[in-house]
Amino acid sequence: MTQSHPRISKAVIPAAGLGTRFLPATKATPKEMLPVVDKPAIQYVVEEAVTAGLDDVLMITGRNKRPLEDHFDRNYELESALQKKGDAGRLAKVQESSDLATMHYVRQGDPKGLGHAVLCAAPHVGHEPFAVLLGDDLIDPRDPLLQRMIEVQERHGGSVIALMEVSPEQIHLYGCAAVEATADQDVVKVSGLVEKPDPADAPSNYAIIGRYVLDPHVFDILRKTEPGRGGEIQLTDALQQLAQDEKVGGPVHGVVFKGRRYDTGDRGDYLRAIVRLACEREDLGPDFRTWLRSYVAEEMQQP
Repeated sequence: MTQSHPRISKAVIPAAGLGTRFLPATKATPKEMLPVVDKPAIQYVVEEAVTAGLDDVLMITGRNKRPLEDHFDRNYELESALQKKGDAGRLAKVQESSDLATMHYVRQGDPKGLGHAVLCAAPHVGHEPFAVLLGDDLIDPRDPLLQRMIEVQERHGGSVIALMEVSPEQIHLYGCAAVEATADQDVVKVSGLVEKPDPADAPSNYAIIGRYVLDPHVFDILRKTEPGRGGEIQLTDALQQLAQDEKVGGPVHGVVFKGRRYDTGDRGDYLRAIVRLACEREDLGPDFRTWLRSYVAEEMQQP
């Protein structure tokens, strides 16, 4: 008989990173506010949480991150100007971000890693399971990954991580999971995790991507977790303990994702994400694809 577990209602979005790979653009602008077509990357992430039914969103911020709060707040001066112009379309877009969810903010202070950022959410989350969404991974809304992860957590309890198969040469860029098959084709049981292993030592080619549904017992483990790889408190290390001892906070499962994912974590993938999303837009796609084909054709003819 399927066991029922508490309904998840809260999402945590760590957004305290310095964005050094995008300097100098991120010297004064948070990397999460860099536009992906015409919306900042962080708005896609909040929209994903809301679509999955999580309208209580806690953002973990840091220094120079005030624009994140401003973006999800009301801008009465701008709204008034658009109203006077009769520009209902742009007014709706401006108001959309402030009406998305109930937003909360807490500062991480010292950048001690993802595990420490998640620990900052403990007072807000309390004793409920919760979701964590990283802003570097944008998941296409047509591929409801987070909803599926919530379904798996509600059925099995414990924690659920998002996994994606990558080539063995790339596994050193990710956290990696040792897995066992289950009755569901897209769900695996996680028996171990390691952060950014050497390809020769990787237990699989299943990489962790930036979506988690976590049991609140993870906070107890994070409080005791020593800094790991890179001198940071790694969430992967805490999840490894949960996977090894189910009595602590239930099992750890993985949902294997094969949908559309837009990686905005580095400059090249960020540009590719913009091109892909622009091509798929009804309002931009037709003209943009025509121009792109022409541009590529011209480049192919160059000596």
